[in-house]
Amino acid sequence: MNRIISAAAALAISTGLAGIAWAQEGEPIKIGVLHSLSGTMAISETTLKDTVLMMVERQNAKGGLLGRPLEAVVVDPASDWPLFAEKARELLTVSDVDVIFGAWTSVSRKSVLPVLEELNGLMFYPVQYEGEESSKNVIYTGAAPNQQAIPAVDYMTEELGVEKWALLGTDYVYPRTTNNILDAYLKDKGVAAGDIFVNYTPFGHSDWSKIVADVVALGADGKKVGVVSTINGDANVGFYKELAAAGVSAEDIPVIAFSVGEEELSGLDTANLVGHLAAWNYFQSADTPENAAFIEEWHKFIGDDKRVTNDPMEATMIGFSAWVAAVEKAGTTDVDPVLDAIVGIEVPNLTGGTATVLPNHHLTKPVLIGEIRADGQFDIVSQTEPVPGDAWTDYLPESAVLDADWPGKQCGMFNTQTNSCVQVQSNY
Repeated sequence: MNRIISAAAALAISTGLAGIAWAQEGEPIKIGVLHSLSGTMAISETTLKDTVLMMVERQNAKGGLLGRPLEAVVVDPASDWPLFAEKARELLTVSDVDVIFGAWTSVSRKSVLPVLEELNGLMFYPVQYEGEESSKNVIYTGAAPNQQAIPAVDYMTEELGVEKWALLGTDYVYPRTTNNILDAYLKDKGVAAGDIFVNYTPFGHSDWSKIVADVVALGADGKKVGVVSTINGDANVGFYKELAAAGVSAEDIPVIAFSVGEEELSGLDTANLVGHLAAWNYFQSADTPENAAFIEEWHKFIGDDKRVTNDPMEATMIGFSAWVAAVEKAGTTDVDPVLDAIVGIEVPNLTGGTATVLPNHHLTKPVLIGEIRADGQFDIVSQTEPVPGDAWTDYLPESAVLDADWPGKQCGMFNTQTNSCVQVQSNY
């Protein structure tokens, strides 16, 4: 059943200022929130639902948008990938939302894509992903591989001296495609095929003894081994515990993770994780006035000073701010004018810079490497200038010739060699 949340009601509960939202006139602008509130992904996605509600409250406190109040319409796709498509259709056709903020896993996003494109809906997707996709109807506010995976490998090579690689992932599209790209990238940099070990495990995998033994065995020749982890969910707990049980420290075999952040570390015993790394575009420990204000706002909204912030929350905030700016520029919430207006929009990020929406519907984002601390936060050990997101990697031959600049071409797969639009997207 849909849960329709009036932003004015939320404001009344949290601040006692119910009159602010109702001072606006006209029909509410409806914001669809498509995040799992139950099932295996709820631990991560519920926080993003709350982030959207906070942004709605913030905008209503500013007077709404186009003189109208915002109203969030929240549905629960329940960590069920086909249900994401059904709920997206419901949001667009029954609830008549103007925009959707949602999805986490790549399988949920790919489930929603055909619905968005059929109905010309607009969705902001806030999580790092494997790239190799560009839809007119999606703004990708999380990291593409060149904004996370490739810089992470460069850091481990240049700063830690890693020579041999274990690419460990959960068995679904994001890890497999990311590792395909990394495998090609490493070989392009001169790493021998025999120095790259790739392994996939199912969601919830718990027996890591053989895999860890295989990783340790990689270093038998004395070369430095590093692990690139696209392991998702609670399988990470068993993996890090097994490393520790095998006597492997972060100094011996460093692990850099792409799906372990503050939310995943919150409440866990981090003793086995200290010193290992994560690559994101934001960490809560970023020391900027913008981040301090965001954390304060989050704690006030959620009513809990212990609740952490994380990268997908920042990506949600950036996406929401960019959408608001585009609507104001277009003077309407209609999808096509908003998409025309959003390219080039620049909004503040939380690490002291700005994010620009690119013609390929990705963002500019800094790349941060963080070292896990005992308190579940990260010491930021590296930060780049903003990197433009690349929808199609340069390291797979079939992708290197593709551009995804929507203005003028109206094509997410424009072949620069044939000067034609490719119609079928690759899912790997």
